[in-house]
Order: sequence, then structure tokens, then C-alpha cells
Amino acid sequence: MRQPPSQNPAPQDGLAGHALGHALSRRAVLAGLPLMLAGCVSADYGAVSDGGFVTAPIDMTTVDPSLLRQEVAWHGKEKPGSIVVNVPERRLYLVEAGGKAIRYGVGVGRTEGTNFRGQAIIGRKEKWPHWTPTANMIAAMPRYKPYAGGLEGGPDNPLGARALYLYRDGHDTFFRLHGTTEPETIGQAVSSGCIRLFNQDIIDLYNRVPVGTHVTVVQG
Repeated sequence: MRQPPSQNPAPQDGLAGHALGHALSRRAVLAGLPLMLAGCVSADYGAVSDGGFVTAPIDMTTVDPSLLRQEVAWHGKEKPGSIVVNVPERRLYLVEAGGKAIRYGVGVGRTEGTNFRGQAIIGRKEKWPHWTPTANMIAAMPRYKPYAGGLEGGPDNPLGARALYLYRDGHDTFFRLHGTTEPETIGQAVSSGCIRLFNQDIIDLYNRVPVGTHVTVVQG
């Protein structure tokens, strides 16, 4: 007697269907990956409500992706928890265990002579720090003269959302790692000597490092 046609697909058809479904699923994941990554970056550099102030979002369409915070390989001898600022690279590295570091884009001093160099520690940390320009800064940039008496912390303060104060031998060097009101200057040589980061990045760094953290600023 002739057998009726099988209602179940042949084994090879089932395998082919499974493979096709797997390929489509994989394709869907890969297609969505850039969107997922973009979403993470967008959220990471979006507006932040903090301490009664709002940190403005970064326009990601204008930023070199290499300036964004990311984990990279690290081959230096510094201990985990240390900070290394490479002035020519315009990058800051927070050294982690296992040969890794978190890399941040930074803005540096407009001339080599204005940049801090060598070893320091973070002697103080401040949220929405007060800013008082030094006499040298006022002489170089007279527009700072109205602020000779200081400026309270806030969105219009040049130090941005956070400041990490560099000390050497127990004394303030008057150099800081700090935020900025000019995110477009990150990656450039524009400051009076301090190291500036995106406000979102200085908040991230502030939360990761304690007072006493060792900092090395490398000029070459």
C-alpha cells in the first residue's frame, strides 16, 4: 500500500530551517548592535542632573569617537588606580588591573610651558568647584579680571562639574583635572595649563578615584 505523504518535514529540511532561523537571528543582532552601542554612548554623554545643576549633553555628531571614554590595553608600569596624563596624546589613563586602563580624551595647556609635568597626588576633590583665576591667568587672559574675586560653582564655571586638585609635597600646585564649559576643546591644546575633560568624564573619574591617588603627567 502506498504510504500517505508525511506531515512532518524531512530531517534535512528541519536542519536547514533551524540554520536559516539562526542566521536571521544573528543578522538581526548584528544589525542592531550599532544602535545598542550608540544608545550606550548617547546615555553616557547625555544630560546629567547633579547637585542642583544640569550638565549639558554632548553633541556626539561633533566628537571624534577616540576621545570618548573607553577601556584600552595598558603596558605601563604604574600601579592599578594610578592616573597617567599623556600631554602630546591629549589622553588621560586610569590604570586598572590586568593590563587595562580607562582612557579619557582631555584638553591640555596651550603651550608646553603652561602644562604641569611630573608627579603629584590628588590632594582634594570638589563637586561644582569654586574658581579663582591666578594672577598669571588674568595677565594672559584679561577677560578673567572680573572674576579675580572668584566665581561660585555652577554650569557657567570654567572648572565644570568636578575638580581634582593636584598636590606635590603637601602643597597645592594650582593645577587641576577638571570639567569644562567648552566641550568642543577636548582633544586640543587650549587651557592655561590644567587638564580638562568632558563634564560627564570628570564626574566618572571623580567617582572612581580617592584623595591620595597618584598622578603622572607625561610631556613626551
